[in-house]
Amino acid sequence: MAYSKLVKPLSAELIQLTVLRRERLAPHWIRVTLGGGEIERFRPMGYDQWFRLFLPIGGDAGLDRVPAKANRLFGYLKFLRIPDGERPVMRNYSVRAFRPGTTDAAAELDVDFVLHGSAAEGTAGPASRWAETCEPGEHVLIIDEGLTFNPERGTERVLLVGDETALPAISSICESLPAHATGRAIIEVPSEADALDFAHPAGIQVEWIVRPHTEAPGALALAALRDVELPAAPFHSYAAGEQALASGARKLLVGERGVDKNTVSFCGYWRIGAASPTSKAAREAAAEPLA
Repeated sequence: MAYSKLVKPLSAELIQLTVLRRERLAPHWIRVTLGGGEIERFRPMGYDQWFRLFLPIGGDAGLDRVPAKANRLFGYLKFLRIPDGERPVMRNYSVRAFRPGTTDAAAELDVDFVLHGSAAEGTAGPASRWAETCEPGEHVLIIDEGLTFNPERGTERVLLVGDETALPAISSICESLPAHATGRAIIEVPSEADALDFAHPAGIQVEWIVRPHTEAPGALALAALRDVELPAAPFHSYAAGEQALASGARKLLVGERGVDKNTVSFCGYWRIGAASPTSKAAREAAAEPLA
């Protein structure tokens, strides 16, 4: 993952959570709501807060073996020593929403999954398959990683750009900004139905780009960024999604449009043609069509 300077989380401990429910939002979106477990230890930061998510592909026994610092080099090497078939799938996700506990309801954390392929047909990846098939009561682990969005204090004009994988982060950033914030959000999605509405300040203009199947993810968003009218300075830019989009946006803004590199946050979530590391057992399980 390529990213800019991060804001560290308040706590980076392993936190066990439980699946409360799942909801199909659109053709390529499923929302899984987590809670219970140790959710009182989670410290919400708003904006594009993200975390490592460990999915129990091999059951809870694998979760029990995840080392405390599995998101750091030596901890990750220990994580890789968990036997194939038990080792959980580890992926990075954004906090789409966090609702603190009240006297009437327990705390909840929403995670939105972009679906690739179909669990029913055996074409989904391990994380997509889990999101489509998980049931209430299943356990997961998370490790908070903090924020990538890191503007100077008081900056309230923004330029946000991303593909569908960045939609949860961009949505949360907009919902965390003050009501008088201004700027623009450019979001590329695979279908019109996948353009999930979200609350945003009235001064933030949201531009949706529906990507034809013939176009590479992120290419149209990057092209739109080339010609967009930049907000009045000072403003902060944020680019996330496919790696070529995130790094390309930073290069375009800084190298071609003269934007100060310190005012650009970027994060490459994934790369075309490069699969995330996954155990053989998890890949085989994901490839089995549902009965």
